[in-house]
Amino acid sequence: MDHCRAPLLTALAEYHRADRYGFTPPGHRQGRGTDSRVLDVMGSEPFRNDVLASGGLDDWHSSNGYLADAEALMADAVGAEYAFFSTCGSSLSVKAAMMAVAGGSDGGLLVARDSHKSIVAGLIFSGVQPGWIAPRWDAEHHMSHPPSPQQVRDAWEENPDAAGALIVSPSPYGTCADIAGIAEVCHERGKPLIVDEAWGAHLPFHDDLPTWAMDAGADVCVVSVHKMGAGFEQGSVFHVQGDLIDRDRLSACADLLMTTSPNVMLYCALDGWRRQMVEHGTTLLGEALGLAKSVRARLDDIPGLQVLEQELLGVEASDDLDRLQILMDVSETGTTGYQAADWLRSHCRLDVGMSDHRRILATMSFADDHATTERLVQAMTAWRAAAETFATPPEIRLPAPAELQLESAMLPRDAFFGATEMVPVQQAGGRIAAEQITPYPPGIPAVVPGERLNDAVLDYLRGGLTAGMTLPDPADPSLDRIRVVA
Repeated sequence: MDHCRAPLLTALAEYHRADRYGFTPPGHRQGRGTDSRVLDVMGSEPFRNDVLASGGLDDWHSSNGYLADAEALMADAVGAEYAFFSTCGSSLSVKAAMMAVAGGSDGGLLVARDSHKSIVAGLIFSGVQPGWIAPRWDAEHHMSHPPSPQQVRDAWEENPDAAGALIVSPSPYGTCADIAGIAEVCHERGKPLIVDEAWGAHLPFHDDLPTWAMDAGADVCVVSVHKMGAGFEQGSVFHVQGDLIDRDRLSACADLLMTTSPNVMLYCALDGWRRQMVEHGTTLLGEALGLAKSVRARLDDIPGLQVLEQELLGVEASDDLDRLQILMDVSETGTTGYQAADWLRSHCRLDVGMSDHRRILATMSFADDHATTERLVQAMTAWRAAAETFATPPEIRLPAPAELQLESAMLPRDAFFGATEMVPVQQAGGRIAAEQITPYPPGIPAVVPGERLNDAVLDYLRGGLTAGMTLPDPADPSLDRIRVVA
């Protein structure tokens, strides 16, 4: 296919050249009605390019096929058979994939327990029974690694009637599963593998990056182009191959969830990024990987700062690592990642992608250069000097791996939508949770509706909240009370 083309971008340029005008939404009329104070901050171009997808950019029948053409180009660029664009983020896309595979199934769906909160939301919406796949647990660093093929095989033995399996790779830390081995385990049973590859949109475009899901044999994967690519927030793509996924059903499930008013700018950014990657991705990503290697080494030389790499790989860890994700352990300084992230934001005007009780994560992309990475190194150097004056952080009781594996006592849907009550946290141990509790970022739930709470996890969350952990989910943000099944 001719990847010099960007059909959606070309259609938008033609829309402007033709001087089209619509007595349709959006009501701002390409910015004519937008308050000047808004334009002073945002400029006029976002409003000028905010036009209807159908009945504006294309006709109501989509007879010009701009979107379908762009999706076909995307699939061809990465070697998938089909691609579907979404303007509602991978949070929607992964729900649609779950429903397409397991909706209405009595056998449920195998789901990695280190999945993002959007996947738990999919379980709640659909009523699908999860068969949890335990991640590999690193007790020394107190973090999870993606599950191994054997762990997926064990989950199949426990749930032989499951409709398919879902794993997350790369993880928010950049660690990757052995997708090929997991796909083989699933395909032995004739069942599809869904990969939440939200952090892996760039993987198809450079050989030195981890193998991407389609090349490894996954049946459907979902990528967030805004995370590691050059799309707007909310831009997401489904990629599909093989005959284990009903594409019409997948499309119908996406249509059930997706907005009927997609933002054309999100579509156009996906289209343009695909063209950029086909034409220049190898060079851009190669330069980024080279820069990341030098930055990782410089950061690792800062006393008390450990850049994790080999610690994340191996038989009992992850299969591969995206080295554009720079995970830094600050625990030797006696301070927390929460403190480091807060100090960097307040004193250096620098935001990091994730922080926890001992780590922060800096996510590099192909858009970074020597100037931006120098800012990171200098900020971390300044943080190290300032850390000597930080207050001693509150102690966080870290649960043992066995304590983190809460018992699934009810369907997530039944617990969430059933009769509930708020109880003091001191009385919540042994009760069944009716809400998610999710340290964010990275957004992996510590508690899923339907799981039986224990004191170890509750103490960990309460201690984390005191230390600076962000918990956006609970009805009571202070965690003095917990919503449980009545």
